[in-house]
Amino acid sequence: MRVAFSAVPDSHLPSVDELLSIAVNALGGSERQGQITMVQAVRQALDDKTHLAVQAGTGTGKSVAYLVPSIRHAMDSEKPVVISTATIALQRQLVDRDLPRLSEALGKELPHEPTFAILKGRRNYLCRYKATAGWPEEDEQDQLFDPREVSATGRMVQRIQEWAEETETGDRDELVPGVSEQAWRQFSVSAQECLGATRCPSGAECFAELARARAGEVDVVVTNHALLAIDAMGDLPVLPEHEVVVVDEAHELVDRVTSVVTGELSDTSVMLAVRRVGRLIEQPIADQLMEAGEDLKALLTAAPPGRIDELPEVLGLTLALVRDTAWRCITALGPRNADKDDPDKAGQRKAAFTALDEVHDTAVRMLEAYGHAAEADRAEVVWLDAGTDRRPPMLRVAPLSVSGMLRDKLFGERTVVLTSATLALGGTFDPLAAQWGLGEGRSWQGIDVGSPFDHPRAGILYVAKHLPQPGRDGLPQAYLDEIAELIEATGGRTLGLFSSMRAAKAATEALRDRLDVPLLCQGDDSTMLLVKQFADDEPTCLFGTLSLWQGVDVPGPSLRLVIIDRVPFPRPDDPLTSARQRHVAAKGGNGFMAVAANHAALLLAQGAGRLLRAQDDKGVIAVLDPRLATARYSGFLLGSLPPFWRTNDPAIPRAALKRLAETASEARDG
Repeated sequence: MRVAFSAVPDSHLPSVDELLSIAVNALGGSERQGQITMVQAVRQALDDKTHLAVQAGTGTGKSVAYLVPSIRHAMDSEKPVVISTATIALQRQLVDRDLPRLSEALGKELPHEPTFAILKGRRNYLCRYKATAGWPEEDEQDQLFDPREVSATGRMVQRIQEWAEETETGDRDELVPGVSEQAWRQFSVSAQECLGATRCPSGAECFAELARARAGEVDVVVTNHALLAIDAMGDLPVLPEHEVVVVDEAHELVDRVTSVVTGELSDTSVMLAVRRVGRLIEQPIADQLMEAGEDLKALLTAAPPGRIDELPEVLGLTLALVRDTAWRCITALGPRNADKDDPDKAGQRKAAFTALDEVHDTAVRMLEAYGHAAEADRAEVVWLDAGTDRRPPMLRVAPLSVSGMLRDKLFGERTVVLTSATLALGGTFDPLAAQWGLGEGRSWQGIDVGSPFDHPRAGILYVAKHLPQPGRDGLPQAYLDEIAELIEATGGRTLGLFSSMRAAKAATEALRDRLDVPLLCQGDDSTMLLVKQFADDEPTCLFGTLSLWQGVDVPGPSLRLVIIDRVPFPRPDDPLTSARQRHVAAKGGNGFMAVAANHAALLLAQGAGRLLRAQDDKGVIAVLDPRLATARYSGFLLGSLPPFWRTNDPAIPRAALKRLAETASEARDG
């Protein structure tokens, strides 16, 4: 898309073009047209206070492209800019690499060297008071049955205690190797459980408060989508006052916000509330809540998992009982600010109120989800998540859409720039814009700044049109034969992206003895170690599922072939996506295209994006599912992918892969 930009307003600061040139020279790079276009677009959006969505392909240098105008805007407005990411990896890249180098490069041209800080949710920081005081202990049922778990958790707790004596930040991510959630909970509190800096004996040296104070003094605050959602939608601000947000990895925003606002209820959460309230109230009142929890456990254990469209009478009565008995406990606890002068008692009461509020409010929310007879009028969906050996069955409730929340709470009060390598689905920004709540009454623009890669020359998109459609009974033999022939042609060097872990494992078991190259499968070891082994040894192949679709960055000859077994539609029995699809249809829309096809297009584009990670990369994307060539929605899915050269002829990708393998062999021998 061609975009015309207005002149840069007069300012005592250098222009973004000048700052970009300084940054690129300092970082040893070269200016790229896509990066220049993005810098100008972000600068104008910040000047005009309009929302902007930028699709920027791998290799564009989008981090620098949004950081340069963000830093300049922070200097000019004297207010911080918030950068939100979906993954810890990108947060660390920004804080440990990009921002330090940019700050040093731009510092001489700006009023001061740009400052930055990372800010996470309170649960990510060690609580000094909880680590030293008589806080209510977390009690996990698994510990009662598995002595090995107790022993392992005990060792982790000891490590945390030793680390607590020397850490300067209290940031969990700095504790290496990491510890289990079970162990960490002994040393952390949620925002709801926190006594508050003024009431807590350790408030003056609280790691979370110190991190927040640092964030209030810097130009750039790096955070995550979950904390961004909590800040935007909560009653109390978590982030420092700001006017601008840059959402990187914006294709993840809706899922992360949905996770934040999803409620959960199980007998475990009820029993935790019973333990927390303990001896703070009369025993008969606490016993009533315990009995309600036991009723809930019996009901959920016997009920089939899945979406609950109509509220069964027995479930309605049980939820009402949980709601009412939790409220009696809350009432019996008395004023929330009682015992404020006794930190130990105040901490116990705060922990009890937090657990009871969660149980009560979630039960209320689930009952209210059934207050509308018409499907189109419903706002939330309730479902039963089946338990495992380590976790009991759990009721969940989630909104059918978060667009209204985002429209009012995020986009309504600040300027937002959203960016990712994958935002335009079917060639348009409209599908994701609708999920974000951008539309009528909101001024926004979407631009695609392209990619530095020459996709038609660097890659082939091969769709195996001759194969049968995928079924529900695992991988057909024809698919396994196709995978084997493609891998043999390229001599390994393959990333296999499968729609389920079952399919990935089945393919691994069927092909390990058949192929002469090493074959790794997700789950054999930590994903990070598997990806490193895959990258370090050219003939090695790696098969896996969802996290590999978006989390693998392997430039060079170790990756020449990406195999996708099927179009990654959500499971038909997935409670949330199926409910959203039906809700869109009830309101007169196309539920399949708005939900399932968008989901598949986004994942396909992310998966295809694994192939080209550096300028010299070449290879093949092989999609085994013939529906990508034959179905009525294939044009939409293909329009979401980079413009690779396309073919349905199996001989063409095999020949290309053989040539690449021969070239690599000659380069090594030469």
